[in-house]
Amino acid sequence: MHLHTGMNRVQDSTSAAAGNLTRTLDIYPMALTPTDVSRIAQLARLELRDDEQAAMLTQLNDFFAIVEKMRAVDTSGVEPLYTPLSAIQDVTLRLREDAVTEGDAREANMANAPARDGGLFLVPKVIE
Repeated sequence: MHLHTGMNRVQDSTSAAAGNLTRTLDIYPMALTPTDVSRIAQLARLELRDDEQAAMLTQLNDFFAIVEKMRAVDTSGVEPLYTPLSAIQDVTLRLREDAVTEGDAREANMANAPARDGGLFLVPKVIE
């Protein structure tokens, strides 16, 4: 596989069920390789056939291509939206008063704790 920086064309020889298939992919700086897809599949405990791995590579690289296009858009001066509806209509947030609604229930919460000390749950050490 020949890989260059920036948006380039890459020649990718992929082994498929029908034999070797050579195709050209548009890639972006974030493009994954078949080795990357194998590693991701291993981490996710997935067993992918060669054709599934090739399809996954294409899908992931298409996703990253969309991300790169979105990153290229100049959004300086654009205020973030707290809801997509605010782009088309005036939306007022329905906020409630920030007030305590429940009292101190520490003793009730600690009643079922198998071990406690000074109002804190004691748990076994799991990381050395």
